Formats: sequence, C-alpha cells, structure tokens
Amino acid sequence: MLSVPHPHVACIILNWNGWQDTLLCLDALAKCPWPPLTVIVVDNGSTNDSVARIRTAHPNLLLLQSKENLGFAGGNNIGIRHALAHGAEYIWLLNNDTEPKPDALAALVAKIQTDKSIGVVSSVTYYASDPTKVEAWGGARVNLWIGYGRNTTEPHTDDWFHSLNGTSMLVARRAFDDAGLLDEGFFLYWEDTEFCLRLRKKGWRIAVASDSRVLHKVNASTGGNRIVLDRYQTASGLRLLQLHSKAPYLACLLFLTIRFMHRLVRLRFDRLRAVWLGLRDYRSTLPVSPKIR
Repeated sequence: MLSVPHPHVACIILNWNGWQDTLLCLDALAKCPWPPLTVIVVDNGSTNDSVARIRTAHPNLLLLQSKENLGFAGGNNIGIRHALAHGAEYIWLLNNDTEPKPDALAALVAKIQTDKSIGVVSSVTYYASDPTKVEAWGGARVNLWIGYGRNTTEPHTDDWFHSLNGTSMLVARRAFDDAGLLDEGFFLYWEDTEFCLRLRKKGWRIAVASDSRVLHKVNASTGGNRIVLDRYQTASGLRLLQLHSKAPYLACLLFLTIRFMHRLVRLRFDRLRAVWLGLRDYRSTLPVSPKIR
C-alpha cells in the first residue's frame, strides 16, 4: 500500500442497459481501499430502467447521463472530461461487468508511479466463471498489416506490449493532457489499442500491474453475438489500420480479404453480411479524423 496521501483517482464505469452488472461492480469497488477515490458512473443512453435502479441503490453516487449511446470511447470520454475538470491525477477505466479485487487499484497506482514515463497501466483479468483462469495478461502485440491482435494469457515484460486491455486500465492525467482522450470514431472495440499506439508514438511507456487482479464476465455488452462482433470489429479494425499502419490501404485490403474469406469458406453468409456492414460503417466516417479532445 502506498503511503498517505494517495493521489486522487477517478474510476469511470460505463453502463448501457446493464444495471445488474454495474451494481455488482460497485459493490466490489467499495472493497477497494483508496480514500481519495471518486466513482463516476456514466449511463450511455440506456433504454431500460438502469438509471433508476442505480440511483435507488446508490443515491449519493455521481451518475452522468448521455441522451444516446455514444459507444465505448464517447461514453467514457464524458466521465474522463468530468474527472480531469475536477482535478483527478489518475483515471481508472473499469468495465461494468468486472469485479476488481480489493488490492486492484493500489497495485495499478503503485506500478504507474514507478516511472514517470508510464502513461497507462492495465490489470490482469480473469474469467468470472473461472477465477483461476487468465482471460488477458494485460494486453497484446498487434499486427498492423492484417489488423490482428489477441490478448496474451502469459506474463511478459512491459516492453513486449503494443497495447493494453481496456477492461481495467489506469491512465495518468498527464498522458491524457499530452495525447488527448479516446478516439470517438471507434464505437466498440480497438479504441484501447488505438489509444496505446498513440501514446507510444509520443514516447510514453505502457505497462501491466501483475498484482492487479480483476474478474471479467467478457462480452457482456454484446452477449458474445458473433454477428454483432463482426460488424463492430470490422469497422474499428479498418479505422485502426487507417490511423496507424505504415501502408493503410494495403493493410485494409489484407484485413478485409482475410475476414471475407474466413467466413466464405465456412458458408457463414450472415457473418459475411456483418463484415460488409462494418465496412459500410467505416466508410461513413471517412475521411478518418480522430476526435480526441
């Protein structure tokens, strides 16, 4: 545990129709001892009674509301802007379908304070259904030729990582001040990767706090629906390559060819259509110009 005074941390939890998970996350968060901790729940345009349910359970909680679903980046940015405006030194982005262990936050802060060049630190996430099994050991390496990156489940040194897992991610205020916020051109998926790549281009280091343990339900917002995943991952993957690949047009072509062929040989025409819709979504955002402030 760090010595008092602790730095001011704001934890942002994004809710979209998932009040049950959010309340469980808040219960777990209450067991994380960190006196100067501000918890901010951002309701991302829920269409059910999430706001009423959360307010009833936590009447004194800071709950910000968006009139519409702005996606992961846009919704979190609402909370990030509020936290920065109110003096937070670190911002903890925490998925609502998680259960952080009591020492999860202390371990994140301890790690990020070991080196002023570290801009962001992630936790190690474990499956909520099997707490002994690692879901993601911090993050991944990313192939920017074909748009592929899978979170590792094995320990690595910090320099190995290209990106971190946004399920539980602590960001230093100075990193946001330098690189900007999450890119709101991403609706779902790859926004954490883009943010890490942007930070690394600016000379920031990224790291993993191996002692920060978080249980994760995985894909709670999409229910694991592969058709929905295909659409959002296609649009976001193309945007990532356009922003960060050394040869974006070639990389996008390779990315789409692999995705179309992989589904075609399996005669998954429903998923082929989802990839096509993702391509259409991406094209509707051209030219790519990040909204990061």
